[in-house]
Amino acid sequence: MSIDWHNYDAGCFFDELISSPGHARLPARRLVSHLGRLDSDEIQMRREMAQATIEQMGVTFTVYTEEGNIDRAWPFDIIPRIISAKQWATLDLGLKQRLKALNFFIDDVYHDQNIVKDGIFPAHILTDSKNFRPECQGVSPPFGVWANICGTDLVRDDSGKFYVLEDNLRVPSGVAYMLENRSITKRVLPELFENDRILPINEYPSKLFDTLAALSPRKIKKPEIVVLTPGIYNSAYFEHAFLAQQMGVELVEGRDLQVSDDKVYMRTIAGLEQVDVIYRRIDDMFLDPECFDKNSVLGVPGLMRAWRAGNVALANAPGAGVADDKVVYAFVPQMIEYYLNEAPIIDNVKTWLCFEPDQRAYVLDNLESLVVKPANESGGYGMLIGPHSTKRQRNNFVRLIKANPRNYIAQPTLNLSVSPTLIDGADLEPRHLDLRPFILQADDIYVTTGGLTRVAMERGSLVVNSSQGGGSKDTWIVDTEVRR
Repeated sequence: MSIDWHNYDAGCFFDELISSPGHARLPARRLVSHLGRLDSDEIQMRREMAQATIEQMGVTFTVYTEEGNIDRAWPFDIIPRIISAKQWATLDLGLKQRLKALNFFIDDVYHDQNIVKDGIFPAHILTDSKNFRPECQGVSPPFGVWANICGTDLVRDDSGKFYVLEDNLRVPSGVAYMLENRSITKRVLPELFENDRILPINEYPSKLFDTLAALSPRKIKKPEIVVLTPGIYNSAYFEHAFLAQQMGVELVEGRDLQVSDDKVYMRTIAGLEQVDVIYRRIDDMFLDPECFDKNSVLGVPGLMRAWRAGNVALANAPGAGVADDKVVYAFVPQMIEYYLNEAPIIDNVKTWLCFEPDQRAYVLDNLESLVVKPANESGGYGMLIGPHSTKRQRNNFVRLIKANPRNYIAQPTLNLSVSPTLIDGADLEPRHLDLRPFILQADDIYVTTGGLTRVAMERGSLVVNSSQGGGSKDTWIVDTEVRR
């Protein structure tokens, strides 16, 4: 028995592939038709092929538990999510616009703070920011760009409109899984890649390399670039190793580097070799024990001195996390208008700021229907999802918000879009999802063709993070104009 698309029903949610029972959206018609011709045994065989490929390629992620760290195989659904190339062109422009404005903002707050002086951005948000680094004031990274790599999370509502949910500007992760999702899908559904309608994503490693190379303080033909990892026990270590291998650069830990005469050197069997660019996957506070956490063994003593002296580039720059704050997120539309004199192309999700008395009162009165988030947590931790919460949980958040209103925002519980997902055998069920495209900025700016689609694998769940039980799909940007 094959997939029966007429029995698939997304209910009141916007479905990424199916417009009504039995009818596929234009970009998805070829995929839906093809899957409808495969019987359940064939579909199960392809699911098993995907799982075997994941195990063979060693695609894993680490979950932190009370019992210790657990490496798990990457959870993957073989049915991709599909977006038209025409719609993606608009999102591409909106993502570029957003990162440009964010980088103007970061550079401004570490220099003249004109956006504060002009009354656009409240000064107390910076004063109370956990990620504002006074040590970075006065520094000017190459091209004035602090966040060279950004992962922006997009969601769609029940009308199909895209919104920005949050920006990830410190050490955004997930791009390796985006690339591996495509590799797996090409093995599982190779017949659907026999034309050029599915736009490619395989240029990302070379684009990342070019972005990093452009930052080199030494204008030499082959700058020395390294990926700095906390080590094998980090949840994103797979990605660190993957990207280093794909770019053809060294993967290093803090102990592999040293600073002499305000320059960074890598220890090699041939002796010390000067490092020009560090793609760091370590949080600010662990980068340099001379400057931040004195007990850190992950970073490099003197690294900040070398960076401030302009002898090494760090991507992303220390201090970029000042904009990776869900309270700051609420002001990005104003940043776009202030710095670029443009209207935002992609809207924010409506956001209530709990430090504002009237907005806080509304949030406290409506916790049952809102999503409440702490300003600087990630991975789905520390949130309250009102419709799925208990009275005890809501009472706890009342205390948390009143104790530290600056640390919390609230947003409506969106009817997130869904996509058909294989649960058992050939059974399809709608599952909520989001999308994380990746944007690179140095002397130029680049957006991935699609991104990492994360899926809430449990029925009704809105939590898509892999650390919280979520899964993933390949993301296809399909050129329907070519099809015609």
